[in-house]
Amino acid sequence: MSDDVLDTSFVPLLDARQRAMLAEMGVRVWAPKPVPPAVAAPLVEAPQTAAQTPRVAAPPVVAPSRPVPTPPPTPSSAPPAPAEPPPSRPSHVDRMDWPELRETVANCQACGLCKGRKNTVFGVGDVQTDWMIVGEAPGENEDLQGEPFVGAAGQLLDNMLRAVGRSRQGEGAQGAYIANVLKCRPPANRNPQPEEVARCEPYLVRQVTLVKPKVIVAMGRFAVQSLLKTTEPIGRLRGRVHRYEGVPVIVTYHPAYLLRTPGDKGKAWADLCLAMHTLDNA
Repeated sequence: MSDDVLDTSFVPLLDARQRAMLAEMGVRVWAPKPVPPAVAAPLVEAPQTAAQTPRVAAPPVVAPSRPVPTPPPTPSSAPPAPAEPPPSRPSHVDRMDWPELRETVANCQACGLCKGRKNTVFGVGDVQTDWMIVGEAPGENEDLQGEPFVGAAGQLLDNMLRAVGRSRQGEGAQGAYIANVLKCRPPANRNPQPEEVARCEPYLVRQVTLVKPKVIVAMGRFAVQSLLKTTEPIGRLRGRVHRYEGVPVIVTYHPAYLLRTPGDKGKAWADLCLAMHTLDNA
């Protein structure tokens, strides 16, 4: 075959046009020549002689392992016994007289506050007066003395009462009965919890029933929430006459708040004037 002509016929993957173009470019495309049939014939493996047969190692003999005894299943531990609920208060609180009610409060274990108290704080004042003060919860001084509103907040309350001609030692139209929603001090003077208020509330309800006041002055957020069943802030409830079991309720700030915010003492005085006006028109 002449060197001037490129033999591209042995390239099976290219068509005639592609081979012609490559030939014009002077590109020789290489591909393996077809293998002659004699060469392409499959080789037949000669049988191996015994000497050539590879020896296959016998599998190692493994001694049977001794069965490991399975320990008997341990009985699952019994679930812990549920915590015993705190003793509930007597169901006949609404029929108690003063001595029984006071004794019941002194021995009350209806919530966890009983574990940290030194004294229960029942109430103080004339039980036949027409003016009742309801506060929130005892503080440290109240817990130590067993009397509501003592210390600096108590002194301010006494001054407020004197301004309207009343005192905790007075009687009748010159007296006042003072009680709290909670009878035990919350730890570190924290806010009362709803469950604590719910368990202690019947005692306050009975106190109001026994006193039969003609006006109630609710001091502080939790006193207002307990009596009026509302979450409205005191600022929105002031200046109006509310009702608790038919008894007029006047909302005002707690003396402890007034000590921190003396600028609101004028508002508290206006609330006391509203209480006096309400009582005069009862």
